[in-house]
Amino acid sequence: MKNPLEILNVDLGERSYPIYIGQGALGEQLILEKYIDSSQVLIVTNETIAPLYLSKFVDQFPERLDVKTSILPDGEIYKTLETLNKIFDALLESRCNRQVTLIALGGGVIGDMTGFAAACYQRGVNFIQIPTTLLSQVDSSVGGKTGVNHRLGKNMIGAFYQPKCVLIDTTVLSTLPDRELSAGLAEVIKYGAICDRQFFEWLEQNMESLLLRDNAALTYAIKTSCKKKAEVVAKDEKESGIRATLNFGHTFGHAIETQMGYGQWLHGEAVAVGMCMAADFSEKLTWLSPEDNARIRALCLKAKLPVMKPQAMVAEDFIKHMKVDKKNVSASIRLILLKTLGEARIYDCTDVALLNEVINRQDQVPS
Repeated sequence: MKNPLEILNVDLGERSYPIYIGQGALGEQLILEKYIDSSQVLIVTNETIAPLYLSKFVDQFPERLDVKTSILPDGEIYKTLETLNKIFDALLESRCNRQVTLIALGGGVIGDMTGFAAACYQRGVNFIQIPTTLLSQVDSSVGGKTGVNHRLGKNMIGAFYQPKCVLIDTTVLSTLPDRELSAGLAEVIKYGAICDRQFFEWLEQNMESLLLRDNAALTYAIKTSCKKKAEVVAKDEKESGIRATLNFGHTFGHAIETQMGYGQWLHGEAVAVGMCMAADFSEKLTWLSPEDNARIRALCLKAKLPVMKPQAMVAEDFIKHMKVDKKNVSASIRLILLKTLGEARIYDCTDVALLNEVINRQDQVPS
């Protein structure tokens, strides 16, 4: 007998929604039906996930529902306006109205694009998140950030648009490649680093179990990560303040993704390096102790994540991209740093020489 699903709530007033977490959640058709307002459903997935789960998932819906599918190419390189139009094509060709429900069945790219399509189609329709990667389960599926990339910047075109619910099935992680599992662990580590020192310590003790896909360990890590994110989003839905701290490591990381070409580095890999660079900056300001800085780097390595910037990138490459980051205010580059392990702070950097020094330090720090 399987355990009942755990339920968290993202408290946003009339836009509040639940997060269901547990084994077999993908088969909870009765839960899904609660959030479908009409007979029209469009499931958006990709070419990797479709052969694994789509047919069985579609078969569970009752005949009264008119279920259509849109299968997109897989990869960050396809997170574009051009690919987004394929979702609109499917909606219009099926004559979907404002009561249609979009279901995102896939990783962060599918979730972000489906949510953005839902925000735009007929000025807003319902959607449901069913994330199938660890990274999307602990981060991108929760909080309502949707969008696509532009060649000059990651996630620069999008909208804040909340789902009706999030359904997280831990069993789908059994088919996740090792590299993608590690990439998801970067976002898990982030939560410990920015707001929960005890969780960080738990990760140090349990990283091997997570890499071995122990269900109890994964469920705890996912639940804790979602809870931390839900608490922050409830306080600051549209990132005017504290929610920016969730971007720890992302300013450096997004620069890597943009410069190296979307998909060359997985998002979590770039964020891991970004966290190490932000931790270095925090130590440079004498905020973070050298010992705690070393612990962050060591935990990333334990999770089989990179901790050094791409050799091909120099400081000028980073700063070029960081200057167009969405968080920036006026002429400063807004960074998320650590006052101590478990406590993040927003830091508006105007000292380009200091930033150069921190970036160049990556060439000397042993991995």
